[in-house]
Amino acid sequence: MLSDDKIDIGANIRRVRLEKGVKQIEVIRQLQLLGFNVTKETMVKWEHGNKHFPASQLKAIKEILDTTFDELLK
Repeated sequence: MLSDDKIDIGANIRRVRLEKGVKQIEVIRQLQLLGFNVTKETMVKWEHGNKHFPASQLKAIKEILDTTFDELLK
């Protein structure tokens, strides 16, 4: 059964990142190496739910953090 609860992907990215001891700048650098135009400001906005991002970036973040979509979509 589907619930009306909002999935906060940004908060989940932050939680997983902190659990793994990965700094924002490390994620940003990896994304930039993959060709994504990401800044510290962009990352902060994602983690606070103030900016949307394409699925391709979510996939890259999943791989950088070595996690699953299930973990990011809780």
